[in-house]
Amino acid sequence: MTDSGHRSGMVALLGRPNAGKSTLLNQMVGTKVAIVSDKPQTTRHRILGVLTRPEGQVVFVDTPGVHRPHYRMNKRMMDTTRHVLADVDVVALLIDATESLGGGTKYTLSLLNEVGTPVILLLNKIDKLKKEKLLPLIDTLSGEYDFAEIIPISALRGDNCELFFNASLKRLPESEPLYPEDALTNRTVRFLVAELVREQLLHRTRDELPYTTAVTVEDWEEGEGKRATTRISATILVDRDSQKGMVIGKGGRMLRAVGTASRKEIEKLLDQHVFLDLRVKVRAGWRENEPILDKLEIET
Repeated sequence: MTDSGHRSGMVALLGRPNAGKSTLLNQMVGTKVAIVSDKPQTTRHRILGVLTRPEGQVVFVDTPGVHRPHYRMNKRMMDTTRHVLADVDVVALLIDATESLGGGTKYTLSLLNEVGTPVILLLNKIDKLKKEKLLPLIDTLSGEYDFAEIIPISALRGDNCELFFNASLKRLPESEPLYPEDALTNRTVRFLVAELVREQLLHRTRDELPYTTAVTVEDWEEGEGKRATTRISATILVDRDSQKGMVIGKGGRMLRAVGTASRKEIEKLLDQHVFLDLRVKVRAGWRENEPILDKLEIET
């Protein structure tokens, strides 16, 4: 315990796919540390976002969206979520307030039976919800679990995110910061670059492709000086030959579009000119391949 009353700890962001966890993480940290897409299962990793203020440090942990796993990759994702729930000081359950409560929500609520820490319920996307629907939703969910607090928010606009920060901070233990004051995330730049490429793939592909693609950074040649160019070679993995053709596109148009958009985002991240070389490889069954999952940093 510290003499100053400074608090530090970890807050898990739990929820179904598309509940808005990554959007909230970026909103709380004030910068982009997690990719965002309207495709389910966008988040595959445990990603930390660190928010440090004089009164305390909150480490938000973005987790893969809660779903029933069908592949080894998805099993790893759900194992990661359960491990996070066991290790944090507070759990924040995000629920999309605009969607009807169904079996997926019930399944997510059942995970709270494994939690021994305070749970804050965040009803997200209130900017898209009719006001008369909010109170009945709160009444319904308050009967499902003994939540420490229930806070309606808009992760996209930042509405009530300050309330969420304060609700989290006061439930953390008094301690020194867990991370340096200037830290924003636990992920490497190479990881973030691979994720930025995958984000552009998610924005441009449909059907099953978002679930069967992954990105690895193979080579990185650092540029020196302000006008230097960093050269990055990355590989897009797909499951079948037909998917390779879809990623490349007619005359290579899709791959060029992904590469151009990715390069612009990477240059913002690195604050440097970037030459990005993208290649597509077929690795049948990669979601069941342990060495590939290890390379993709999908934790067990």
